[in-house]
Parts: sequence; C-alpha cells; structure tokens
Amino acid sequence: MRRLLGVRSEGKAKGAKITDLSKNEVLLVNIGSLSAGGRVTATKDMKSRSGELEKRAKIVLNNAVCTEVKEKIAISRKINKHWRLIGWGEIKGGMKMAI
Repeated sequence: MRRLLGVRSEGKAKGAKITDLSKNEVLLVNIGSLSAGGRVTATKDMKSRSGELEKRAKIVLNNAVCTEVKEKIAISRKINKHWRLIGWGEIKGGMKMAI
C-alpha cells in the first residue's frame, strides 16, 4: 500500500504518500475483530531470507490482546481526525501473560 485513498493532496496527485512509521507514533492496530491502540517503540529494517527488505516495528499496545504468532493485523494512522488504513502486518512475537 503506497497511497492513501480518500485523503486530499495538492495538485493532480491521486492520494497522499504513506510515510514510514516513526518512534513514539500512536497507531490503531486491528487484530481479528479487536481494535487496540498502541505506540511505536522501535523500528528496524531487516533483510529476509529471500533477500527482500522487511520493515519491522515494535508496538506496545495499551491493552492486552489474545492472539497467536503469524496472525495478520491491520495498521491505521490518524490523518485529518480520521483513522486511515496505512498497511498490514504479521505478529512476529510477543509476551505471554498470566490471567
């Protein structure tokens, strides 16, 4: 996903470009049917086994979430007072908590 739909931009451009995640940025993460707010604590660029560049971000969620590794997530950013989908990802790891 390289452009945002429904966001006005200057000139004849079709949509605003999506910038990379930055440290301390507040995001909305959708995991299955659950929405949880979170803050980016770290970002890293890594090469995958196939040689492609992977962008990874560590997000600390405001609430605990029950999920599994490799589950798909949707990432949204607040733009012009509205949450806009900026991309998707996959859970790579997390912490187990006693309930």
